Amino acid sequence: MTTLRNFSRFITDTLRMVTTGGPVYYLWVGFLLLLIAFGANAYIGQLHNGLLVTNMRDQVSWGFYIGNFTFLVGVAAAAIMLVIPAYIYDWEPIKEITILGEMLAISALVMCLGFVMVDIGRPDRFWHIMPLVGRLNWPQSMLAWDVLVLNAYLVLNYFVVTYLLYCAYTERHYVKKLVTPLVLLSIPMAVSIHTCTAYLYNGLASRPFWNSAILAPRFLASAFCSGPAILLILLQILRKTTKLSIKDEAIFKIAELMAYTMGFNLFLTAAESFKELYSGTEHMVYFQYLLFGLKGHNTLVPYAWASIIFGAIAFILFLVPKTRTNWVTLNIGCVLIYASVYIEKGMGLIIPGLTPDALGEIYVYTPSVTEISVAAGIFALGFLVFTLMLKAAVPMMLGEFTISRGKKGAQPAKSEGHA
Repeated sequence: MTTLRNFSRFITDTLRMVTTGGPVYYLWVGFLLLLIAFGANAYIGQLHNGLLVTNMRDQVSWGFYIGNFTFLVGVAAAAIMLVIPAYIYDWEPIKEITILGEMLAISALVMCLGFVMVDIGRPDRFWHIMPLVGRLNWPQSMLAWDVLVLNAYLVLNYFVVTYLLYCAYTERHYVKKLVTPLVLLSIPMAVSIHTCTAYLYNGLASRPFWNSAILAPRFLASAFCSGPAILLILLQILRKTTKLSIKDEAIFKIAELMAYTMGFNLFLTAAESFKELYSGTEHMVYFQYLLFGLKGHNTLVPYAWASIIFGAIAFILFLVPKTRTNWVTLNIGCVLIYASVYIEKGMGLIIPGLTPDALGEIYVYTPSVTEISVAAGIFALGFLVFTLMLKAAVPMMLGEFTISRGKKGAQPAKSEGHA
């Protein structure tokens, strides 16, 4: 009964915490709510008129929504870039901020599920794949696998974050025998969510651009660059705006790990490009359209080369210790790698996989105003989720927001391997 009462108080106090703040906090939350309302209004129009209001057609049936979904799955999977050094190698400076990576994963997964829902032409039929009510068609369907691992990873991260914050709130030790196995389980779970997403693509034998054995490792390598790039900037912002102690060595270690994954990502991209262009088969047409243009259509060419160049520059900046530990070049590298992977997972993956079509026709796809508006609302929802979690988590991690309350500046609760 005491535990139930404490947890109930934890929920009510957390709700009170996230609904109070200063002018800047209210302005930021208000801006996000406005964007969410803007996106919801656009989505209502899409529901009323159908997917015709998007620029997706029979030739390009996946577009901006699925491109963002694919990118954000990678962001969610990148939480293991903190988990591995923290819990495999027991490196304390990163262990202290692992929970921030898990909160970023939760926010990214919320956005992933949002993009999947808006891409469904008839979301009212979603119940068809719900267990017991409909038929999930597992294990035959790769989509079923993706649904399962995404939701399982979301529940896992949500439980770990909630439990750790509850322990900090009640000023008691967390049970290491419970937390450590769950955190370690998140490593194969993170790998599985992006692997299943890759299998959704390369399992389509009729799409030669995607039908490649190295697509899954390419997805993982790029994910372990883009997710930490976002996290590095967030860590710097949190260090300046809160009392959280985030050590330089933790940020620089993440940047060093990113250098290795970026190098591997560029190598895999080069290997795939060589195979297609050197062999000169009929399947080369998709790479040709992406990198050099085809039949006068070269819309994707500047984006494709920008992605490659941005990635190469970022790799050099992160590889060289002097530029990796310089805040200006570090942040430039973060922005470049984010842009590189975002282009690669969107225009560089979706469009050339679907066009030219089976008849050789090229449909030039660009997102419609509706798609951009809906996407803005989903991104705002993810930012709102992350903001609200941070609003409660930071004072709990600092020991300033506990069940005893009113103890400003109290020492953080001690724990075995503070998370």
